[in-house]
Amino acid sequence: MRNPHMTENDVVILIPARLAASRLPGKPLADIVGRPMIAHVLARAQAARLGPVVVATDSDEIRAAVEAAGGQAVMTRADHLSGSDRIFEALTQVDPAERIRIVVNVQGDLPTLAPADIAAALDPLADPAVDIATLAAEIRRPEERTNPNVVKVVGSPLSARRLRALYFTRATAPAGEGPLYHHIGLYAYRREALTRFVALPPSALERREKLEQLRALEAGMRIDAMVVDSAPLGVDTPEDLAAARKILGLRD
Repeated sequence: MRNPHMTENDVVILIPARLAASRLPGKPLADIVGRPMIAHVLARAQAARLGPVVVATDSDEIRAAVEAAGGQAVMTRADHLSGSDRIFEALTQVDPAERIRIVVNVQGDLPTLAPADIAAALDPLADPAVDIATLAAEIRRPEERTNPNVVKVVGSPLSARRLRALYFTRATAPAGEGPLYHHIGLYAYRREALTRFVALPPSALERREKLEQLRALEAGMRIDAMVVDSAPLGVDTPEDLAAARKILGLRD
């Protein structure tokens, strides 16, 4: 259950977005049913009604697209190595007084993400032992089990809808008789956890798997995942973009 003492003044949603994606350059500005992808993600984050939503970018073009959609964007350095580094810089700009307690990192390439799932990510933070919360969905398609582009979360079930994450991997995760879970790259950080995380050097397992959340686990930080009904479409390739256009075209 979400902390009943948490208000909109305690939470900010930050969306890192840059143009230099290797597999689909310029993807935040890619047109999806008449709007750039970043505008779709912005609208879904706003619909979660958790608090202010800000796009963190190094691109004047992205900033202009966000502002044209009625949103707020802040400019960040171009040399950040990760989205978490970018949102931390943005946080220092939008909240220099350090009043915000929870920082939600929503990836800018999830145009079909459900607003209710964004809100669900905050639920584990009602437990003071949890540093970072995230999302997962049960893998139902056999081909996803072995797909290295599908990140899997391995964890201990705490309830029907919550896992304590023990590991994340691109490899085929051990299955046994239980379900496998697709990790959804959305994070809700306690502010102090994000501050600690970005100060840590890349870890051995992080470099091996190319998954920065392993840095937090190796440092002894606790990550819990809420299980939602399905994974949103992540847009990384032209084929993904075509699929997003089809999905959102049908909805609209």
